[in-house]
Amino acid sequence: MDTVDRRTILATGALALTGAATSIGRAEAQAAPKPIFAVPAVTIPIAGQAEVFPVRRIYCIGRNYAAHAIERGSDPTREPPFFFQKPTDAIQNVAVGTVADHPYPLLTKNYHHEVELVAALKSGGTNIAPEQALDHVYGYALGLDMTRRDLQNGMASEKKPWEIGKSFDHAAVLGPIHPVAKVGHLAKGAISLAVNGTIRQNSDLDRMTWSVAEQIAKLSEAFELKAGDIIYSGTPENVGPVVKGDVLLCKLEGLPDMSIRIV
Repeated sequence: MDTVDRRTILATGALALTGAATSIGRAEAQAAPKPIFAVPAVTIPIAGQAEVFPVRRIYCIGRNYAAHAIERGSDPTREPPFFFQKPTDAIQNVAVGTVADHPYPLLTKNYHHEVELVAALKSGGTNIAPEQALDHVYGYALGLDMTRRDLQNGMASEKKPWEIGKSFDHAAVLGPIHPVAKVGHLAKGAISLAVNGTIRQNSDLDRMTWSVAEQIAKLSEAFELKAGDIIYSGTPENVGPVVKGDVLLCKLEGLPDMSIRIV
């Protein structure tokens, strides 16, 4: 067999292999699994921007104001923080300047409000030092950690997980996210909640037992934090019940007000 024939055979073989690989690639692409139905992505509006903030996880810190720890029957000293989570589809976005209808949830007869600062992360990691923690914050929002208190207390009294009291539809209410570039880092400032015009919760962010930076650092010891995570940073004292028809007005110095009506 001369050199020309050998080159022709090799070239033909290469083309055949390329064709086979292409066919396999197409077959694999065609065989790629497809979801049987679509699940909507959960996002939060960003103030003044067309873009939205995609949510990966919702973390919450418990009893992060000493006075609230006392009213919940806990030691107000600086004990290690504890956290719980809510499902991302529990988010109810509330637009600035509106009074959003908020449905009274199933099962409960003692539905409580908890106004909180919410931090939204643009990046994350593990074992983040407190000194670098705020570098991961994209922005802040005003939020409500709504709670079915009777269900939470009932499960706690039986030493069972009290997720049913915290993780349900519309349990994570919040306004739009305001980027740090516009509002800075919120370490102090008045935070309050009124029901039908009567002030119930009234405190200051500087009374938090664990700062946002410390919360991020502590969380990152247990979880790998990532972009899209949000953190409810705890509520002040005087949480209390709401009923259908009540209008809640939340205020946080440096951010627009947020309001809902229980329906």
